[in-house]
Amino acid sequence: MLSFEQAPPLSASFRFFLTAPWFGVAAGLLLAWEGPEALLSRWSPPALALTHLLTAGFLLQAMCGALLQFIPVATGANVWRPLLIANFVHPALLAGALLLALSLARARTELLPAAEALLGVGLGAFCAVCGLALLRTTTGMSLPALRTAIAALAVTTVLGLLLAQAYTGRLQIALPALTDLHAAWGLGGWALVLLAGVSFTVVPMFQMTPPYPPWLPRLLPATLALALAAASVGVFASAPSWLWSLAIALAAVPAVAFALVTLRLQQRRRRARTDATFAFFRGAMIMLLAAAAACLASSLGPEFAQAQPLPVVIGVLCLVGVFVSAVSGMLYKIVPFIATLKLPHRAGSSLAPPSIKMFIPERSMVAQMRLHFAALALLLACLAIPQLTRLAGVAFALSCAWLGTNLLRGLRVYVALRDQIRADAAVHGS
Repeated sequence: MLSFEQAPPLSASFRFFLTAPWFGVAAGLLLAWEGPEALLSRWSPPALALTHLLTAGFLLQAMCGALLQFIPVATGANVWRPLLIANFVHPALLAGALLLALSLARARTELLPAAEALLGVGLGAFCAVCGLALLRTTTGMSLPALRTAIAALAVTTVLGLLLAQAYTGRLQIALPALTDLHAAWGLGGWALVLLAGVSFTVVPMFQMTPPYPPWLPRLLPATLALALAAASVGVFASAPSWLWSLAIALAAVPAVAFALVTLRLQQRRRRARTDATFAFFRGAMIMLLAAAAACLASSLGPEFAQAQPLPVVIGVLCLVGVFVSAVSGMLYKIVPFIATLKLPHRAGSSLAPPSIKMFIPERSMVAQMRLHFAALALLLACLAIPQLTRLAGVAFALSCAWLGTNLLRGLRVYVALRDQIRADAAVHGS
């Protein structure tokens, strides 16, 4: 049961969707500019900037925008003043992510306090409003995952603020262990749990698959939360190193289960035709299995965890292979769907209801999807053949620019149809 009448104004989420791809463009151009040196180590300034352009930029923008729409529709929860929240949170996250990436890319620590303040305040407000709305509702298969994801985002934000202070020398703490924990909460607790929670509703709806088995929405957020709690104890309580390895193994179980169940449901879909969203999501689930295997390999011992280029491989698989792929596929369904939902349906208009396929041409989505996976292949290949690094960066930047252009095209079609419907209704109404 979806409460479409609860959906907030279109502009509340669209501003996030339209800016997200351009962070990917910036990441691709930065990689092309820096060249092979950017991926020599996960600790290099360009690598840190690339990571946060994708996490604090691309993914955070897209996922926050999606949550503003998804929470009211999927759970019936009342998000307080969503347009006001979007007006405040969006520019704060936008400016904060840009300042953070710039400070990391050029090692300019004087920019970090401003980035901390913008991201901390913006994410704090977002978590408070969304968390309060989710606490006040009790319906929806995705509810446990959404609550866990918002809590994980809050923890990720706090850990990020601690890291920023440690990076500038204001706090004495072990950077590598805290960085790993920050990444675990951000990718495993926030991004993966949110992706799964949204998938429990939208995959059966948009891809015409059977519903997810009821045990998975309960197992996944609880198991991942337990694994992240164990990892946190391992870092802050100086527990034995095997606790961290146990946490990785525990987290891999629901991740692999989610990927395998999704792939199985896709095989049983009622629609034989394969579109861009289906292909994006299938690729994301295959990459999730590969990322889980790589993470398990890194937990076998220090010699594996620090072996180059395994940490960078994990980053590429998770960020580009799993999350950028899945988010891109969802945007291609969510943006036209919301646009259709928000078109004015005025009495007296003689125009036929628009098709959801009118907003973004399928051929353009499929072509962009192919370029995305070609860029992903190049990103993985350049770890073995460094000469491909600049080409990989250009390909990824072009793919994200194409995604952003397609989404803008969808918005332009919405505006044209909206104005056409209003004009037609006015003529026939008079």
